[in-house]
Amino acid sequence: MNQAAHSFPVNDRLARRNALLLAFAQAIGGASASIVIASASLVGAAMLGADKHLATVPVSAMVLGTAIGTLPAGLIMRRYGRRTGFAGASIWACASALLAAYSVLIGAFWLFSLACAGSGFAGAFAQQYRFAAADTASDAFKPKAISWVMAGGVLAGVVGPQTVILTKESLPPFLFAGTYVAQAGLALIALCLVLFLKIPRPAAVSQSGGGRPMREIMAQPRFIVAAACGITSYALMSLVMTATPLAMIGCGFEANDAALGIQWHVLAMFGPSFFTGNLIARFGKERVVATGLALLAACATVALMGVELAHFWGALILLGLGWNFGFIGATAMLTDTYRPEERNMVQATNDFLVFGFVAAASFSSGQLLENFGWTTVNWIVFPFVILSLCLLAWLVSHERKSQ
Repeated sequence: MNQAAHSFPVNDRLARRNALLLAFAQAIGGASASIVIASASLVGAAMLGADKHLATVPVSAMVLGTAIGTLPAGLIMRRYGRRTGFAGASIWACASALLAAYSVLIGAFWLFSLACAGSGFAGAFAQQYRFAAADTASDAFKPKAISWVMAGGVLAGVVGPQTVILTKESLPPFLFAGTYVAQAGLALIALCLVLFLKIPRPAAVSQSGGGRPMREIMAQPRFIVAAACGITSYALMSLVMTATPLAMIGCGFEANDAALGIQWHVLAMFGPSFFTGNLIARFGKERVVATGLALLAACATVALMGVELAHFWGALILLGLGWNFGFIGATAMLTDTYRPEERNMVQATNDFLVFGFVAAASFSSGQLLENFGWTTVNWIVFPFVILSLCLLAWLVSHERKSQ
């Protein structure tokens, strides 16, 4: 395969086209995750009755499914290309959503959890949207391409929770069954969008020797810190977000209040993406990540101040903002650590690490909330934020000394 097959116009025209398509796919595909987040723990609580200890298992199963799917996603897209991988994942997401709807109809908790895991597996491919946007981009445009795709989540932040609100009673008396039928429809729309992508495959292994061993790539200080900050940003966000709907219901608020809280949270997660790329270009990746970590600490602080609706919604907004700066900044840092022929496996390995920890945080969330309370969930945020900030400071010092 010749080099021209992998080049892109100086003005990044192809990169912009792909980034826009992926932004819309993120808007539609990303809504599936927010649908599960806003409704699955409530569905689980209804199915379980008096014992709520396992109510967050369906949400956690979705996160675990994402963790399991990260490495297969990288392998499949490395072999068959981005478009094939994304299209297959959209079909899988549709089937998983329909299985979730069926599970609600028959009241099968564990089958419902399995369906949520299937949605998460498909979500592992959607997590690669941000990397795919950077595949055809110049070095200068990469942070913006990533942030464009993440900005598609702004629409997802409206589509997902509003889908829950508008469809939760559409198939009476089965609460939320219609929601998952609608989720299947959204997956089909995402399928139509990704079919128009044009992303060349990475350089042939015969030209590049397959790239460096993963252990060598992972030993780079920048990789270590980028992965650690990505893990911290996403895992803490998952820990607090998963517990919040149940905490709100426990404080006397209604399901619609929780769904609207998740809507504001998802909007805060993706809304800043319109300018996060510009902030990274102006202030640097490390400063943006540090700002995100500080916002996560601010989220926990607000949550500890009270249990009024304003506290929950304010904490969720700060949680989303912190995730945006922390995770997008860490993703941009990661793109500095690999060569073109290494990108798929490095990206997949990073996501495997991130979502492995996110799954652990999500599974822990319900138990922590039930056994130790909302206050403990939020106090856990601070030590991990401090550790990540120390790692960032060490990286900056290390790289300055190496120059």
